[in-house]
Amino acid sequence: MPDTSALTIFVASIFINNILLANFLGMCSFLAVSKEIKTAAGLGGAVVFVMTLTSGLNYLVYRWLLVPLELEYLRFIAFIVVIAASVQLVEMIIERSSPVLYYALGIFLPLITVNCAILGVSLFLVIRQYSFVQSLAYGAGGGLGWALAILCMAGLRKKMSRARVHPALEGPGITVLVAGIMALAFIGFSGMVAM
Repeated sequence: MPDTSALTIFVASIFINNILLANFLGMCSFLAVSKEIKTAAGLGGAVVFVMTLTSGLNYLVYRWLLVPLELEYLRFIAFIVVIAASVQLVEMIIERSSPVLYYALGIFLPLITVNCAILGVSLFLVIRQYSFVQSLAYGAGGGLGWALAILCMAGLRKKMSRARVHPALEGPGITVLVAGIMALAFIGFSGMVAM
């Protein structure tokens, strides 16, 4: 996609082609960690950092290592190794800088390694044949879109905790219903920009 600007890809990956609400990637941690705004913001920031970093690194690994050596079939393994190393770095930084956030995120911080949204971004940038700058824009926008979605859900869940909800919808039921409505809102932007 050499004709699409990096800015267009960045904005489109936040609003139009949101990795979470349009592609439904990364739903497990989205539903589990969106109970508290502070925890959601912490995980959202970690996902933005990891997604941006790994999209650039995975582009370089794919284009400069796997393609020249004709090892493209190893991209899944290579991408997961890069993601795991990046998550380890983020985990060490959060543990040292904010132990409270580190313990609040619990098991979901190391599980960013297997977050399908992060792997999905790396695979999409290869499939769509983005340049390095476009890959960084897509990774940063995808991360910000994921963070925006989890922050919106955390805010809505905070409001719903004080609202009367039908007993059949309490807990996961209302959360999934609200996520579906949010997805409809974001999917309403689809078709505005071809990615």
